[in-house]
Amino acid sequence: MCTTCGCGNPHSHTHIDENGNVVTHTHDHGDHDHNHAHGHTHSRTVSVEQDILARNNAIADENRALFAAKKILALNFVSSPGSGKTELLCATVRAKPADSPEILVIEGDQQTDNDANRIRATGAAAIQINTGKGCHLDAEQVKMALSAHEPVENSLVLIENVGNLVCPAEFDLGEAHKVVVISVTEGADKPLKYPDMFAAADLMIINKVDLVPYVNFDMDKCEEYARRVNPSIRSLRVSATTGEGLEKWWAWLKANLMIAQL
Repeated sequence: MCTTCGCGNPHSHTHIDENGNVVTHTHDHGDHDHNHAHGHTHSRTVSVEQDILARNNAIADENRALFAAKKILALNFVSSPGSGKTELLCATVRAKPADSPEILVIEGDQQTDNDANRIRATGAAAIQINTGKGCHLDAEQVKMALSAHEPVENSLVLIENVGNLVCPAEFDLGEAHKVVVISVTEGADKPLKYPDMFAAADLMIINKVDLVPYVNFDMDKCEEYARRVNPSIRSLRVSATTGEGLEKWWAWLKANLMIAQL
């Protein structure tokens, strides 16, 4: 259960549909109607939240063990809606150097397989996870996606989370790094407004930098704010549309893939 919004409650189930996509159905049984007349309601809710996070973390460790055994670099891409995560992943595949590893993309959305289809059009393999009412991916959904399309050794697994800068910060998927994407069409103070997410991320990508002349966005300030909540965070400036910064982005990917292969 997400401690912020209560999504991902116990009344949900996940399965693989006939198209090979991972689908989660969530049922509302009124479990969000908190009756504060009962003194134990809050403690019971906290206990359920802790149990769900503990179970998620155990499955995340299984995913991490799989990635380690196959020397796979897995990344969890997080952002608010509209930052350009999918286009960035498409541009990443299109700009892939000749000696680069195979890429599997796991796409997370509440509905549709539009983004997975966009990835497949670039030539990369993709599997869609539909979360239904859920506002984030969890480790079990990723585990099911990996069972539906098992990644090869020495490859990249790029997981695009549901657009949300709150809930995904709590849920470990087994990734090596969270990569937070922010676009210049958003506010430069996003790191201060959503500190948990930027504190959890190892890399911030500022996307759509080709639009800087047309918007009021201070990239230096954004990076300063990000370092204020996470002094060790790294930053890259990229345009998925023009290709600016993709060479440095691929250099970061290759360096971390080498670490995964040690």
